[in-house]
Amino acid sequence: MDFDPGRPYPPDPYTVLPRLPKFVLTCPDIEPGQEIPATFSAYEGDNVSPALVWLGQPEETKSFVVTCFDPDAPRPGGFWHWGIADIPPTVTQLPRGAAVPDGAWTVNNDGGTPGFTGMAPPKGDHAHRYFFAVHALDVPHLDAPRTATPAELSDAAQAHAIARAVFYGIYER
Repeated sequence: MDFDPGRPYPPDPYTVLPRLPKFVLTCPDIEPGQEIPATFSAYEGDNVSPALVWLGQPEETKSFVVTCFDPDAPRPGGFWHWGIADIPPTVTQLPRGAAVPDGAWTVNNDGGTPGFTGMAPPKGDHAHRYFFAVHALDVPHLDAPRTATPAELSDAAQAHAIARAVFYGIYER
C-alpha cells in the first residue's frame, strides 16, 4: 500500500476536547515535540513504554488515566497505543517499560494486546505524532468495563477529568 506523505495532519486531539486545567507531564526519554528514540518502536526497538513523570495535579485527584494516541495513523480514528486506568493518586510516575501499578488496570491497545505497543507508522508515511496524556480524575475507580477499547477508556475519563497533562513526540520509519 502506498501512503501519501503529503496528506494533511489531523488536529491535535486534545485541542478539540473541553478545556481543563493543566499540570506538567515530562518524559526523561523523549523531548516534547522531538523524535522518539527507536527503542520505543514496535518493529525497530524494544517495544517498551517510555518513562513518564507528572506533577502539579489538583489536590483533589482521586486517580489517573494514562493513554498514548497516534492521530496520524492512516485509518479513521487514529491508533491507540496504551491505556491504563485507576492509577492511584500517590503514583506520579511510570518507569520505562512500566508494569501496571497496584490497583490499576490496562486495556488492550488497538493492536489487540494488553498494555503498551510501540511506535509503528507505516514505512513511507509522514512522521506520526504520539500524544501521551495523563488525566487527573475526580473518582478513584473509573466506571468502564475492563474490556473497553482505549477510545472508550478515554471517553469515560473525559467525564471525570479535572485536569490534563499532555506531550507528544514524533516517529517516522
